[in-house]
Amino acid sequence: MEFSQASQLARRFLVELEAPFVGRHEQALVITLALLSGEHVVLIGEPGTAKSALARRAADLINARFFKYLLTKFTEPSELFGPLDLKLLKEGKYQRVTRGKLPEAQIAFLDEIFNANSAVLNSLLSIMQERILYDGYTEIIVPIWTIIGASNRVPEEPELEALYDRFLFRDYVRPLDQDYWDKLLDYAWRLERGDIDKPRPLMTLKELYTMHKHVMSIDVHSVKPSLIKMFLVLEEKGMHVTDRRKGKILKAIAAHAFLNGRRVANESDLIVLKYTVPKDPEDFEKINVILMEELKTKERVLRELMEIKNNVESARRIIARLQAFDPKLADYYRSLKTTKNRVATLVKDFDDPEIRALADEINDLIDMLLDEIIVKLNM
Repeated sequence: MEFSQASQLARRFLVELEAPFVGRHEQALVITLALLSGEHVVLIGEPGTAKSALARRAADLINARFFKYLLTKFTEPSELFGPLDLKLLKEGKYQRVTRGKLPEAQIAFLDEIFNANSAVLNSLLSIMQERILYDGYTEIIVPIWTIIGASNRVPEEPELEALYDRFLFRDYVRPLDQDYWDKLLDYAWRLERGDIDKPRPLMTLKELYTMHKHVMSIDVHSVKPSLIKMFLVLEEKGMHVTDRRKGKILKAIAAHAFLNGRRVANESDLIVLKYTVPKDPEDFEKINVILMEELKTKERVLRELMEIKNNVESARRIIARLQAFDPKLADYYRSLKTTKNRVATLVKDFDDPEIRALADEINDLIDMLLDEIIVKLNM
């Protein structure tokens, strides 16, 4: 595939990956970026937030061999890597039966990955870094392309730092806001009824490998000064990035540029720092603020404004259903006032007609809703 065709297919993959899920665009995006760059991703958040379903759908869309397992501190290597071949063992040969296990998978989902014990941990590290399983006196080359990990916590144990650092992409998966609950219930009911079909493969692993080659051809040199500046800002804010991650982040930037159909990376692609820098739980919130302050590109502002518009549209549907004097109306009134201030902050340094038009549209909608709330509250 030539560049534009491959990039278009990557965007179709992202759309199809998130299609059946409610409010999970960011998780679909971060998985897509991990696949394009050939890196690993960990999703951190409470159970029941569609982490495993997203991983399964990603594998189905690529028609990749998929392996899924829930780790505990008692998980034995044979559960992941396959049992020893007893027949060969009697002959003095040490070999595992890997059929259907992690060594034969192309995409894997490892739930509660930070529960891994030392016996499993060392093997996972070599698989993630080198794509090799060191097993006794044997080296097994594994075809794994991306491991999608999941956990309900950020690891604090020193022995897990190396494993955590192997995940270039990290995302904090929060429960859906109440604005999404209506759609969520509709989706859940369809799922219970069996109305959601298994996805048909959209592309092959061979095509994914071709996309990866295009990613690695992206020109990232022009964005390096801005990236170095961001590293300095992050250090000042107490967010340290290891030397190894600094280099790996260039792959994430290239993947984002490719996904957006550009052969040359620009400052807007630094948005991937949101998924590659955070380490501690509070970092996931802090990085958003830093990026908003430091990266005010047109694309970034338009994206933020569209998210705000979608949220305000969701609020309009809910407000229309609320009865007069409902206490929630006051909460929405305060929230909309805050949102209007946020819009003003976003656009204050821009004279771009497209940005101004979208901001005016959002403000008009907010003003209409504020008037509606005042009428319902009889203020």
